Amino acid sequence: MGILGSMVNAAGLIEAARATLPPAVADAWIGLLRPAIRLRRAEAGEQTVGQLGGSPALPDGMPWPRSQAGRSLGFVAGIDLSRLPISSLDVPLPADGTLLLFYRDPSEDPYEVFLISDPVPVEQPPTGLVVFVPEGTVTTVRTEPGAAIYPEVPLTGELIATGPDWEHPALRSAVAQLSDADRDFMADASNSDDFRDEVGDRTEPPRHYLGGYADPVQGSVEVEAAQQHLGSRLPYSDPALCDQARRWTSLVQIDSDDDAGMMWGDCGSLYWMMRPDDIAAARFEAAAFTFQCS
Repeated sequence: MGILGSMVNAAGLIEAARATLPPAVADAWIGLLRPAIRLRRAEAGEQTVGQLGGSPALPDGMPWPRSQAGRSLGFVAGIDLSRLPISSLDVPLPADGTLLLFYRDPSEDPYEVFLISDPVPVEQPPTGLVVFVPEGTVTTVRTEPGAAIYPEVPLTGELIATGPDWEHPALRSAVAQLSDADRDFMADASNSDDFRDEVGDRTEPPRHYLGGYADPVQGSVEVEAAQQHLGSRLPYSDPALCDQARRWTSLVQIDSDDDAGMMWGDCGSLYWMMRPDDIAAARFEAAAFTFQCS
């Protein structure tokens, strides 16, 4: 099984696919499994690799991150890459340095709420930014007036397996090579219910992931990244949208988390996506962002 054997949940995901999908579809989905690092609360004696909430250590002289409307963003999480098995992932992240994640919840600005489902943005969209702090940078722990402050939760990390969601471009491409019966099965969205339930039962919340596939609440976040990049809302059936979506990968997902006092909409998640070339070049300012909730 290669690297799959080192992932704490791989056997459960394979079992879920075998139990709920036609054999050829299950084989295709299992063949697409990718490693991710799940970030969870660090218990006593476990290595700390980052934090949810609290206050960030920002580079000296760097302005506090702000939204397009000029409002201070809340600090969501910090991830120390040097303390994680980055080489086990299939995204070209730096071996060290720290990722700092910022977001401003639209509920803080009730007159600037942006609905992702709305074809025309209302005011400004919610903002999520990634700040990369290279190893050795001089930093200072800071707070900022107007920025949300969440309770600090220490994080540790574990290597897990993740699979594509039902509508993910990679799975759609793989299924397109299968039989008519398999394609018909995948075209019927009602067939996804048992599969999603089984996979969900084998995936521990909260779902804070570095790398791998995101666990979307509504639909593939890579497609949303592609739509943002193309500047249009092309239909899922458009080949240009699928092609662009396959160029994006999930960087980080931060779930709602009771311990950190984080509730994104109705039990939603925050998602940052990037193209691998931008990750390799440490162009984290190029990250796309979205949030989804039920």
